[in-house]
Amino acid sequence: MSVATINFKTKPRIDLEPFPRISLCHQPTPIEEMPRLTAHLNGPKLFIKRDDCTGLATGGNKTRKLEFLMGDALRVNADMVVTQGAVQSNHVRQTAAAACRLGLDCHVLLERRVPDRDPAYEETGNVFLDKLFGVTYEFRPDGLDMNAEAEAVTQRLRAEGRQPYFIPGGGSNAIGALGYANCAQEIADQCAETGQTFQWLVMGTGSSGTQAGLVAGFHVLGYDLPVMGVSVRQPHDRQVAAVYATTEKTLKKLGGTSIEKGKILVDDGYVGEGYGLPAETTLEAIHLTARQEGILLDPVYSAKGMAGLIGLIRKGFFSSDDNVLFLHTGGSTSLFAYEDQILGSMG
Repeated sequence: MSVATINFKTKPRIDLEPFPRISLCHQPTPIEEMPRLTAHLNGPKLFIKRDDCTGLATGGNKTRKLEFLMGDALRVNADMVVTQGAVQSNHVRQTAAAACRLGLDCHVLLERRVPDRDPAYEETGNVFLDKLFGVTYEFRPDGLDMNAEAEAVTQRLRAEGRQPYFIPGGGSNAIGALGYANCAQEIADQCAETGQTFQWLVMGTGSSGTQAGLVAGFHVLGYDLPVMGVSVRQPHDRQVAAVYATTEKTLKKLGGTSIEKGKILVDDGYVGEGYGLPAETTLEAIHLTARQEGILLDPVYSAKGMAGLIGLIRKGFFSSDDNVLFLHTGGSTSLFAYEDQILGSMG
Protein backbone atom coordinates (compact mmCIF):
# COMPACT_ATOMS: atom_id res chain seq x y z
CA MET A 1 0.00 0.00 0.00
CA SER A 2 1.42 3.39 -0.93
CA VAL A 3 0.45 6.95 -0.14
CA ALA A 4 1.35 9.84 -2.42
CA THR A 5 4.68 11.50 -1.69
CA ILE A 6 4.35 14.62 0.44
CA ASN A 7 6.03 17.92 -0.29
CA PHE A 8 7.22 19.26 3.06
CA LYS A 9 8.17 22.71 1.77
CA THR A 10 6.35 26.05 2.02
CA LYS A 11 3.83 24.89 4.61
CA PRO A 12 2.32 26.75 7.59
CA ARG A 13 3.92 26.52 11.02
CA ILE A 14 2.46 25.46 14.35
CA ASP A 15 2.20 28.33 16.84
CA LEU A 16 3.30 27.03 20.25
CA GLU A 17 4.26 30.43 21.68
CA PRO A 18 1.08 30.77 23.80
CA PHE A 19 1.96 27.68 25.86
CA PRO A 20 4.39 27.70 28.81
CA ARG A 21 7.39 25.53 28.05
CA ILE A 22 10.64 24.52 29.74
CA SER A 23 13.67 23.38 27.75
CA LEU A 24 14.46 19.77 28.72
CA CYS A 25 15.08 18.09 25.40
CA HIS A 26 17.87 17.72 22.84
CA GLN A 27 16.20 18.91 19.64
CA PRO A 28 16.04 18.16 16.82
CA THR A 29 16.59 14.45 17.28
CA PRO A 30 18.22 12.87 14.24
CA ILE A 31 16.51 10.96 11.47
CA GLU A 32 18.76 8.09 10.39
CA GLU A 33 18.57 5.47 7.67
CA MET A 34 18.44 1.79 8.65
CA PRO A 35 20.12 0.23 5.60
CA ARG A 36 20.95 -3.17 7.08
CA LEU A 37 17.47 -3.72 8.50
CA THR A 38 16.01 -2.57 5.18
CA ALA A 39 18.12 -5.12 3.31
CA HIS A 40 17.39 -7.88 5.82
CA LEU A 41 13.62 -7.42 5.50
CA ASN A 42 13.72 -6.82 1.72
CA GLY A 43 10.99 -4.23 2.04
CA PRO A 44 10.59 -0.46 1.84
CA LYS A 45 13.39 1.92 2.75
CA LEU A 46 13.44 2.28 6.53
CA PHE A 47 14.36 5.35 8.57
CA ILE A 48 14.28 5.97 12.30
CA LYS A 49 13.47 9.14 14.26
CA ARG A 50 15.75 8.91 17.29
CA ASP A 51 13.59 10.16 20.14
CA ASP A 52 15.54 7.78 22.34
CA CYS A 53 18.15 10.56 22.10
CA THR A 54 16.17 13.38 23.72
CA GLY A 55 18.78 13.50 26.47
CA LEU A 56 17.02 13.63 29.83
CA ALA A 57 17.77 10.56 31.97
CA THR A 58 18.70 8.39 28.94
CA GLY A 59 16.04 10.04 26.78
CA GLY A 60 12.68 9.01 25.42
CA ASN A 61 9.48 10.44 24.02
CA LYS A 62 8.02 11.62 27.32
CA THR A 63 10.60 14.41 27.58
CA ARG A 64 8.94 16.27 24.71
CA LYS A 65 5.63 16.15 26.59
CA LEU A 66 7.26 17.17 29.86
CA GLU A 67 8.57 20.40 28.36
CA PHE A 68 4.97 21.61 28.20
CA LEU A 69 3.64 19.81 31.28
CA MET A 70 6.42 21.11 33.50
CA GLY A 71 6.03 24.55 31.97
CA ASP A 72 2.40 24.47 33.02
CA ALA A 73 3.35 23.21 36.49
CA LEU A 74 5.65 26.18 37.01
CA ARG A 75 2.95 28.50 35.68
CA VAL A 76 0.69 27.51 38.59
CA ASN A 77 3.57 27.66 41.11
CA ALA A 78 3.60 23.94 41.85
CA ASP A 79 6.16 22.71 44.34
CA MET A 80 5.83 19.05 43.35
CA VAL A 81 4.43 16.80 40.65
CA VAL A 82 2.35 13.65 41.02
CA THR A 83 2.07 11.03 38.30
CA GLN A 84 1.52 7.33 37.72
CA GLY A 85 2.68 4.48 35.55
CA ALA A 86 3.52 0.81 35.45
CA VAL A 87 6.38 -0.42 37.63
CA GLN A 88 8.92 -0.10 34.79
CA SER A 89 7.43 3.15 33.49
CA ASN A 90 9.64 5.24 31.22
CA HIS A 91 7.29 8.16 31.81
CA VAL A 92 7.84 8.02 35.57
CA ARG A 93 11.63 7.95 35.09
CA GLN A 94 11.61 11.00 32.84
CA THR A 95 9.14 12.87 35.05
CA ALA A 96 11.34 12.22 38.08
CA ALA A 97 14.40 13.51 36.24
CA ALA A 98 12.56 16.60 35.01
CA ALA A 99 11.43 17.32 38.57
CA CYS A 100 15.05 17.13 39.73
CA ARG A 101 16.09 19.51 36.95
CA LEU A 102 13.50 22.05 38.12
CA GLY A 103 13.86 21.60 41.87
CA LEU A 104 10.43 20.03 42.36
CA ASP A 105 9.50 17.02 44.46
CA CYS A 106 8.03 14.02 42.68
CA HIS A 107 5.56 11.48 44.06
CA VAL A 108 4.52 8.53 41.91
CA LEU A 109 2.09 5.64 41.95
CA LEU A 110 3.46 2.45 40.39
CA GLU A 111 0.93 -0.06 39.10
CA ARG A 112 1.80 -3.75 39.33
CA ARG A 113 0.46 -4.12 35.81
CA VAL A 114 2.73 -6.95 34.66
CA PRO A 115 1.98 -10.29 36.39
CA ASP A 116 4.32 -13.00 37.62
CA ARG A 117 7.61 -11.15 37.41
CA ASP A 118 10.75 -11.90 39.38
CA PRO A 119 11.08 -9.74 42.54
CA ALA A 120 14.05 -8.00 40.90
CA TYR A 121 11.58 -6.50 38.42
CA GLU A 122 10.64 -3.97 41.11
CA GLU A 123 14.26 -3.09 41.89
CA THR A 124 16.15 -2.78 38.61
CA GLY A 125 15.86 -0.81 35.37
CA ASN A 126 13.63 2.24 35.63
CA VAL A 127 12.77 1.58 39.29
CA PHE A 128 16.43 1.90 40.22
CA LEU A 129 16.59 5.22 38.37
CA ASP A 130 13.37 6.44 40.02
CA LYS A 131 15.01 5.89 43.38
CA LEU A 132 18.20 7.58 42.21
CA PHE A 133 16.14 10.65 41.33
CA GLY A 134 14.67 10.67 44.84
CA VAL A 135 11.00 9.99 44.12
CA THR A 136 8.59 8.98 46.81
CA TYR A 137 6.33 6.21 45.62
CA GLU A 138 3.43 3.90 46.37
CA PHE A 139 2.50 0.64 44.67
CA ARG A 140 -0.99 -0.15 43.43
CA PRO A 141 -2.47 -3.45 42.20
CA ASP A 142 -3.34 -3.99 38.56
CA GLY A 143 -6.75 -2.99 37.28
CA LEU A 144 -7.40 0.29 39.09
CA ASP A 145 -8.15 3.61 37.42
CA MET A 146 -4.62 4.85 37.96
CA ASN A 147 -5.25 8.44 36.92
CA ALA A 148 -8.11 8.60 39.43
CA GLU A 149 -5.84 7.10 42.10
CA ALA A 150 -3.14 9.68 41.38
CA GLU A 151 -5.65 12.54 41.37
CA ALA A 152 -6.88 11.41 44.79
CA VAL A 153 -3.30 11.46 46.09
CA THR A 154 -2.88 14.92 44.57
CA GLN A 155 -5.92 16.14 46.50
CA ARG A 156 -4.58 14.61 49.70
CA LEU A 157 -1.24 16.35 49.29
CA ARG A 158 -3.00 19.64 48.58
CA ALA A 159 -4.98 19.24 51.81
CA GLU A 160 -1.65 18.76 53.60
CA GLY A 161 -0.45 22.15 52.38
CA ARG A 162 1.56 21.17 49.31
CA GLN A 163 1.09 22.62 45.83
CA PRO A 164 1.04 19.48 43.68
CA TYR A 165 0.59 19.36 39.92
CA PHE A 166 -1.00 16.21 38.52
CA ILE A 167 0.46 14.70 35.35
CA PRO A 168 -1.58 11.86 33.83
CA GLY A 169 -0.01 8.54 32.93
CA GLY A 170 2.29 8.84 29.96
CA GLY A 171 1.97 12.62 30.12
CA SER A 172 -0.94 12.05 27.77
CA ASN A 173 -3.31 14.97 27.74
CA ALA A 174 -3.69 17.90 25.38
CA ILE A 175 -0.86 19.80 27.09
CA GLY A 176 1.58 16.91 26.87
CA ALA A 177 0.58 16.14 23.29
CA LEU A 178 1.80 19.60 22.29
CA GLY A 179 5.29 18.11 22.55
CA TYR A 180 4.49 15.82 19.64
CA ALA A 181 2.72 18.48 17.65
CA ASN A 182 6.10 20.19 17.95
CA CYS A 183 7.78 16.96 16.82
CA ALA A 184 5.56 16.96 13.73
CA GLN A 185 6.88 20.45 12.96
CA GLU A 186 10.42 19.21 13.56
CA ILE A 187 10.00 16.30 11.13
CA ALA A 188 8.55 18.68 8.53
CA ASP A 189 11.51 21.03 8.98
CA GLN A 190 14.02 18.18 8.64
CA CYS A 191 12.32 17.01 5.45
CA ALA A 192 12.28 20.53 4.04
CA GLU A 193 16.00 20.88 4.76
CA THR A 194 17.05 17.53 3.29
CA GLY A 195 14.42 16.99 0.60
CA GLN A 196 13.55 13.65 2.17
CA THR A 197 9.93 12.52 2.01
CA PHE A 198 8.04 9.76 3.80
CA GLN A 199 4.92 7.83 2.90
CA TRP A 200 4.33 6.36 6.37
CA LEU A 201 5.25 6.92 10.00
CA VAL A 202 5.03 3.87 12.30
CA MET A 203 5.26 3.88 16.11
CA GLY A 204 4.21 2.07 19.26
CA THR A 205 1.09 3.60 20.82
CA GLY A 206 -0.08 3.29 24.40
CA SER A 207 -1.37 6.16 26.52
CA SER A 208 -2.27 8.05 23.30
CA GLY A 209 -0.47 11.39 23.61
CA THR A 210 2.46 10.76 21.27
CA GLN A 211 0.37 9.52 18.36
CA ALA A 212 -2.30 12.15 19.02
CA GLY A 213 0.25 14.97 19.02
CA LEU A 214 1.76 13.81 15.74
CA VAL A 215 -1.62 13.41 14.06
CA ALA A 216 -2.75 16.83 15.32
CA GLY A 217 0.51 18.46 14.29
CA PHE A 218 0.53 17.05 10.77
CA HIS A 219 -3.15 17.99 10.40
CA VAL A 220 -2.49 21.63 11.36
CA LEU A 221 0.48 21.72 9.00
CA GLY A 222 -1.57 20.28 6.16
CA TYR A 223 0.61 17.17 5.75
CA ASP A 224 -1.33 14.03 4.92
CA LEU A 225 1.29 11.74 6.45
CA PRO A 226 -0.41 8.63 7.87
CA VAL A 227 0.69 7.69 11.40
CA MET A 228 0.26 3.97 12.11
CA GLY A 229 0.17 3.27 15.83
CA VAL A 230 1.01 -0.28 16.88
CA SER A 231 -0.91 -0.85 20.10
CA VAL A 232 1.11 -2.06 23.08
CA ARG A 233 -1.87 -2.70 25.35
CA GLN A 234 -5.43 -1.99 24.23
CA PRO A 235 -7.57 -3.58 21.50
CA HIS A 236 -8.09 -1.63 18.30
CA ASP A 237 -11.35 0.18 19.02
CA ARG A 238 -10.37 1.32 22.52
CA GLN A 239 -6.98 2.55 21.34
CA VAL A 240 -8.49 4.43 18.40
CA ALA A 241 -11.01 6.06 20.74
CA ALA A 242 -8.27 7.14 23.17
CA VAL A 243 -6.01 8.57 20.47
CA TYR A 244 -8.91 10.32 18.73
CA ALA A 245 -10.10 11.97 21.96
CA THR A 246 -6.62 13.31 22.74
CA THR A 247 -6.12 14.41 19.13
CA GLU A 248 -9.34 16.43 19.14
CA LYS A 249 -8.44 18.12 22.45
CA THR A 250 -4.98 18.93 21.12
CA LEU A 251 -6.40 20.38 17.90
CA LYS A 252 -8.71 22.56 19.96
CA LYS A 253 -5.70 23.98 21.81
CA LEU A 254 -3.90 24.59 18.53
CA GLY A 255 -6.91 26.20 16.87
CA GLY A 256 -7.06 23.48 14.25
CA THR A 257 -10.09 21.95 12.60
CA SER A 258 -11.49 18.59 13.64
CA ILE A 259 -10.38 15.40 11.90
CA GLU A 260 -12.25 12.28 10.90
CA LYS A 261 -11.94 9.38 13.31
CA GLY A 262 -10.86 7.24 10.37
CA LYS A 263 -7.57 9.18 10.29
CA ILE A 264 -6.54 7.41 13.51
CA LEU A 265 -4.72 4.26 12.39
CA VAL A 266 -4.05 1.46 14.89
CA ASP A 267 -2.82 -2.12 14.47
CA ASP A 268 -3.48 -4.23 17.58
CA GLY A 269 -1.95 -7.44 16.24
CA TYR A 270 1.26 -7.21 18.30
CA VAL A 271 -0.04 -6.72 21.86
CA GLY A 272 0.64 -10.37 22.66
CA GLU A 273 -0.58 -11.45 26.09
CA GLY A 274 -0.74 -7.89 27.36
CA TYR A 275 1.13 -4.79 28.47
CA GLY A 276 4.75 -5.38 29.38
CA LEU A 277 4.62 -9.01 28.25
CA PRO A 278 6.94 -9.45 25.25
CA ALA A 279 5.63 -11.76 22.53
CA GLU A 280 7.94 -13.72 20.24
CA THR A 281 7.56 -10.94 17.68
CA THR A 282 8.66 -8.40 20.32
CA LEU A 283 11.79 -10.36 21.15
CA GLU A 284 12.59 -10.82 17.47
CA ALA A 285 12.32 -7.06 16.95
CA ILE A 286 14.73 -6.43 19.84
CA HIS A 287 17.27 -8.90 18.44
CA LEU A 288 16.98 -7.81 14.81
CA THR A 289 17.29 -4.10 15.51
CA ALA A 290 20.23 -4.62 17.85
CA ARG A 291 22.11 -6.97 15.50
CA GLN A 292 21.33 -5.16 12.25
CA GLU A 293 21.55 -1.51 13.36
CA GLY A 294 23.13 -1.41 16.84
CA ILE A 295 19.95 0.21 18.20
CA LEU A 296 18.34 -0.80 21.49
CA LEU A 297 14.56 -1.17 21.71
CA ASP A 298 12.59 -1.67 24.90
CA PRO A 299 10.31 -4.71 25.38
CA VAL A 300 7.23 -2.68 26.38
CA TYR A 301 6.79 0.02 23.71
CA SER A 302 9.36 0.49 20.99
CA ALA A 303 9.95 -3.22 20.31
CA LYS A 304 6.22 -3.86 19.92
CA GLY A 305 6.11 -0.90 17.54
CA MET A 306 9.02 -2.35 15.56
CA ALA A 307 7.38 -5.79 15.61
CA GLY A 308 4.37 -4.17 14.00
CA LEU A 309 6.52 -2.52 11.35
CA ILE A 310 8.28 -5.82 10.58
CA GLY A 311 4.96 -7.64 10.43
CA LEU A 312 3.45 -5.08 8.06
CA ILE A 313 6.47 -5.39 5.77
CA ARG A 314 6.15 -9.18 5.69
CA LYS A 315 2.44 -8.87 4.87
CA GLY A 316 3.24 -6.65 1.88
CA PHE A 317 1.47 -3.65 3.39
CA PHE A 318 4.01 -1.16 1.99
CA SER A 319 5.24 -0.63 -1.55
CA SER A 320 8.89 -1.42 -2.20
CA ASP A 321 9.54 2.21 -3.10
CA ASP A 322 7.96 3.63 0.08
CA ASN A 323 10.04 5.51 2.63
CA VAL A 324 8.88 4.52 6.11
CA LEU A 325 9.84 6.45 9.24
CA PHE A 326 9.84 4.58 12.57
CA LEU A 327 9.56 6.68 15.73
CA HIS A 328 11.88 5.33 18.44
CA THR A 329 10.25 6.32 21.74
CA GLY A 330 13.17 5.23 23.94
CA GLY A 331 12.98 3.03 27.01
CA SER A 332 16.11 0.89 26.75
CA THR A 333 16.63 1.15 30.52
CA SER A 334 13.79 -1.34 31.00
CA LEU A 335 15.77 -3.99 29.10
CA PHE A 336 17.57 -4.83 32.34
CA ALA A 337 14.30 -5.86 33.99
CA TYR A 338 13.76 -8.40 31.18
CA GLU A 339 17.34 -9.68 30.83
CA ASP A 340 16.66 -13.39 31.36
CA GLN A 341 13.69 -13.47 28.99
CA ILE A 342 15.50 -11.56 26.24
CA LEU A 343 18.74 -13.53 26.44
CA GLY A 344 16.85 -16.80 26.85
CA SER A 345 15.02 -16.19 23.60
CA MET A 346 18.25 -15.97 21.63
CA GLY A 347 18.48 -19.75 21.39
